[in-house]
Amino acid sequence: MKGLWPTVLRALRALGAAGRERSAGLCGAAGETKTSFQPTFGLLFDIDGVLVRGKTPIPAAKKAFQKLVNNQGQFLVPVVFVTNAGNCLRQTKADQLSDILGVPISQDQVMMSHSPLRIFKQYHDKCVLVSGQGPLLDIATYLGFSNPITIDTVRESFPFLDMVDHNRRPTILPFPAVDLPKIEAVILFGEPVRWETNLQLIIDVLLTGGHPGNSYQAVNDPHIPLLACNMDLMWMSEAQSPRFGHGTFMVCLENIYKKITGEDLKYESLMGKPSEVTYHYAEYVVRTQAAERQWEKPIRTLYAIGDNLMTDIYGANLYNRYLQENNSRTGSKGRVQAASGTGVATVSQEEPAWESELSFPSATSCRSVLVCTGIYNPHPEVPAGTSQSVTETVFHGHRDFRFDPGLIEPGHIVHDVNAAVDLIFQLEEFSGNRTS
Repeated sequence: MKGLWPTVLRALRALGAAGRERSAGLCGAAGETKTSFQPTFGLLFDIDGVLVRGKTPIPAAKKAFQKLVNNQGQFLVPVVFVTNAGNCLRQTKADQLSDILGVPISQDQVMMSHSPLRIFKQYHDKCVLVSGQGPLLDIATYLGFSNPITIDTVRESFPFLDMVDHNRRPTILPFPAVDLPKIEAVILFGEPVRWETNLQLIIDVLLTGGHPGNSYQAVNDPHIPLLACNMDLMWMSEAQSPRFGHGTFMVCLENIYKKITGEDLKYESLMGKPSEVTYHYAEYVVRTQAAERQWEKPIRTLYAIGDNLMTDIYGANLYNRYLQENNSRTGSKGRVQAASGTGVATVSQEEPAWESELSFPSATSCRSVLVCTGIYNPHPEVPAGTSQSVTETVFHGHRDFRFDPGLIEPGHIVHDVNAAVDLIFQLEEFSGNRTS
């Protein structure tokens, strides 16, 4: 996936330029004056297990958000909702959050697991197969894809491919469709409803080079591009125990492909927490909000609040490590330049040059805050003679992310999101509910 970073970063530079134009227009039109108080931190909120459980709001959430807005309903600090959900449009999720939290939420504050797909423009004009549920075609079109097709479209074109459910098997094999274009990429938005159908047809697409009606080819390495959003193995709803997430579906797909071909399934990109691409994009959204408010002080610290050690905490700590390494490299370049008397640093091919201020992370740290209202259980019941919980002994993260005990160690553990906001205010010496 490292090969895609230059493309991702170039796209973020373009987004940064657009953000500058948009923020200048908004601020100029509104005539908003700069305030004496300018925050230097931003908040990244998970949703499931932090603000809600299933469709049931967590009581502490509304209390927390009353502290984050002034009397006019303006947020006092940049706030981004970073969710691994991907089965709806951002505006729909923003409306849901507004009802739950009792404060106005804009779609520009919501980041779905699929949001970074906006910057993968090399696929926007291709025929892409999308898997998941909800308004998939609307979501794909909104993200910039001009020719998406669904699993149902493939099934309707080739009904004889879907043979697991005896009640849905065709009694007479139809002639295969000839108008289905070659599928050039597959995008996994989230867990589907009929897993057996999606698993079968995605494997068909991968093993036929994008022509699912054909017979399997010799294994092509690499297969057509596969991009996946939301790697959560499990998530927390109203049930007492976690439920299967899209990460579980991906485990099934990976193992089926491996069993059939003997080769590992390869992803062009993985999006959603704990991916660095997701946190980098979220940091860009935070900076955009600060620019729209005409806050000139850079956002130096991000606080990521979540309930899942393997996604929220791992991702925040992974991005924090990235920021520290990035700052270290930048500092080393500056010292080399000063010592050599040159004003230009040499940039390697794997380390893309940053040309836009809004595309370069202003944050220097990302701190993880774990709450106990979701998937994390601070007092697990364990068998006699066992001293560790399952989440401490088994890595629930995705196959392509290596286990590192340090990355699942939260910076802070609090009871709920209200306590998390109080803690952050204390650390930042910030008072909520102040007018701007």
